[in-house]
Amino acid sequence: MNNNISDKDKKDWQNFLDSNNKLEDKDLIKKQRENFSTKTIDLHGYSLQESNKIIENFINKNYEEKVNKLIVVTGKGLHSKNEKDPYASKEFGILRYSVPEYIKTNEALMKKIIQIKEADIKDGGSGAFYIYLKKLK
Repeated sequence: MNNNISDKDKKDWQNFLDSNNKLEDKDLIKKQRENFSTKTIDLHGYSLQESNKIIENFINKNYEEKVNKLIVVTGKGLHSKNEKDPYASKEFGILRYSVPEYIKTNEALMKKIIQIKEADIKDGGSGAFYIYLKKLK
């Protein structure tokens, strides 16, 4: 093994020391994870109007309680009664698409939200989504 430090390595190290870049504080990241709170709501069986009202109250309540992440389970619409409605798509669940759309068009709710994205498989996959909330000021 060569114990000599190359000029390039010395220059890179000096550039790092001179810059504002800092190494991540792993203890701080661990502490942030410990303070990360998650709540889940399942909207199976609710109508669209009921779901929209429930999700609005759920977001507002958890924002006030300083919850960071919400898991909203809507289902995939596989057992939906859409086949009885000639105007509804047979391929899509009503809540799966309508609830996130309702949230995105509600300006008051979106002021409290950082991001909405599809859930991981362990949390429901395409039949659920995450809402990441901003910190209460």
